[in-house]
Amino acid sequence: MHDPKKIEEAVLALLGAFEFENGRAWKRFDFDVMQSLADQGLISDPRGKSESVRLTSEGLARAKVLADRLFGT
Repeated sequence: MHDPKKIEEAVLALLGAFEFENGRAWKRFDFDVMQSLADQGLISDPRGKSESVRLTSEGLARAKVLADRLFGT
């Protein structure tokens, strides 16, 4: 189980990290970050027309460990 408050805080932190023009933030993750994850073999290529990406088996395993560590109750 993940703590919804921790997830909200992490999302807000990401919006702050990618903020521009004194408080504006894109609703999607920075493309450079997504491309870096793809280059590391953790997700599928983000350049397609699809609005989603697929985590590789290694990416999924790492994502679950990070989610539990950051957001676990």
